[in-house]
Order: sequence, then structure tokens, then C-alpha cells
Amino acid sequence: MRVATRNQAYACLAWSLSLLGLLLSGPVLSAPPQSPYLVVLGIAQDGGYPHAGCRRACCQPAFEHPGRGRFVSSLAVVDPVTQQRWLLDCTPDFRFQLSKLGQLVPAVRDKPPLDGIFLTHAHIGHYSGLTQLGREVMGTREMPVFAMPLMTQFLRTHGPWSQLVELNNIQLRPLVADRTVRLNERIQITPFLVPHRDEFSETVGFWINGPQHKVLFIPDIDKWERWNQSIEKMVVQSDRAYLDGTFFDEHELPGRDISKIPHPFIVESMKRFAGLADSQRQKVHFIHLNHTNPALRKGTPARKQVQRAGMSVAQQGEIFGL
Repeated sequence: MRVATRNQAYACLAWSLSLLGLLLSGPVLSAPPQSPYLVVLGIAQDGGYPHAGCRRACCQPAFEHPGRGRFVSSLAVVDPVTQQRWLLDCTPDFRFQLSKLGQLVPAVRDKPPLDGIFLTHAHIGHYSGLTQLGREVMGTREMPVFAMPLMTQFLRTHGPWSQLVELNNIQLRPLVADRTVRLNERIQITPFLVPHRDEFSETVGFWINGPQHKVLFIPDIDKWERWNQSIEKMVVQSDRAYLDGTFFDEHELPGRDISKIPHPFIVESMKRFAGLADSQRQKVHFIHLNHTNPALRKGTPARKQVQRAGMSVAQQGEIFGL
């Protein structure tokens, strides 16, 4: 058997500590004692931060110090009384996010690791973590996966997802736009359609309703002007709004046709929301930030501009009571 050298052992220890730092990064989790709550498990765009293949200055600090990284955008809904846990989007960072969720509500023996997963659409950052449920990894049994009709059809007819269905690792549960799903006596989730690049499925956002508060979650959408709804009115109707903040402005991707990835820029959203009252703008938390987005990193002029506008960038690990 090959014996590791002292340098190799130190390198392994250093990497383990860095990985632990990534897992624990963000605010210290502190669960409310009785009320249902929402926890942010990730804030980055589908590729995460740092981003594969990125050699730009934006990602190098996170490659060198993994604790500075951020997981892909995902929320969890928790009821501490019933010990139920639901996931909104199942990302490439699923294994780390499930572990982080376990810090709040440890998995119960002989109980599924989650009570359900809700999917927004078929772009890789939002559903590819489902592979971890298969027989090669967790081998779950009939994990409820809630999805819209085209998303359901995509999972049922395309491998490797179809194998999850065939082996009963997951159980597909239908979602209908604007029809509420009651999770338990205290929590409800309602999907609604949003315009986006729908190559394989439709795209939805979610309303999450608890006994006291209502949260809006739209991680992916095309320009606000392409939607037949007023995002300003929806922010007012919410108690907190996690909104698409993929790009800060049009200068982030030189050489790319930005019209083909028409997310609302953060600067555009800040301009739209400028007319809202201070108390309404404070509800807005941008999520799903691309690795190139300067607002992703603390202390940058872009992050400070968001703060001066009375809004925030979502923080990995933050908790909001429902």
C-alpha cells in the first residue's frame, strides 16, 4: 500500500479544511424554535462560484481559497415542529447543501432525507443534483419531485433522469401554474409561469406562504418588460423577494451577445424599484448571481451600489421566518 508523504498529508488536510470552509461559509445558522422558515442554501448562477474554466480575476481568489466560494442558487423550506424539509431547486452542489441543511434540522432515522423537491426549470443549475438520488449515490425511495408538465415529461423521457423514475428513486408530482400546493397545515407553495429560455421545459417562480410571511422566489427570468406581470406589485405583495440578479450590467461578458441571455440586469432592477418606498425596496434580495457579477463579492463598488439603493444581495445561510 502506498504511504503518503508528509507534504501530501498536509496538502490533503489543507484541502479538507478549505472544503469545510466552503461548506460552512455564510452566516452561522440559527434556526427559529417553532416557526417555519426559509434558508438560503446558495446564491450563484448555475455554474457556481468559482466557475469551471474561469481564468479571470473574479474567480481566482475562490479557486485559491474555496471558503470564499458560493453554492448554486437554492432555497430550503423548513418546519421545525414537524421536522419537515423541502428544497427549491436541486443544484450541482446538492450534497453540500443537504449537509448544510442538516445543521438546522438533522435527518431523522428511517425518514427520507427530504420531504420534497420543487423544480423551477430544466437548466442545469436547477435540476442536475437529482442524479445524487440515484442508486449510484443515495438510492432514495420515491422522493417527491414537484415539476410542471414539460419539466415532468423531460425527466420521464430523458436519461439519466428517466432511470430515477423507473427505479422509483423519485416520484414525480404534477405542478399547475397558479395552483397552490399545501405542504402541511402551515406552509403553502404556488408556482407561476415566467418568460425564459424554455428549450426543455417551462420556467416558474414560486410564492412561499407561511403563517406570517410570504416570500417571492424568481431565480431565472427574461427582462421584466417581457412579462405580463408587474414585478413592482409582486414585491409589494411579498414580505421578501429573492429575484434574478444574474448580471450586474451589460459590460460583464465582452464578446458575448448579451441579448441571447436576456436576464434583467441588477442596474435595471434598481432603476425600476427606485420609485418604491424604502420599506418595499428593503424586501429585494438578488440571487442567482453569475461568477462575473461584481455584486457577488463583498466590498465591491457594485455591492455598495446595491446597498445604497436600499436593496441587498442574498447571503448564503441567511434565514427568513415564514
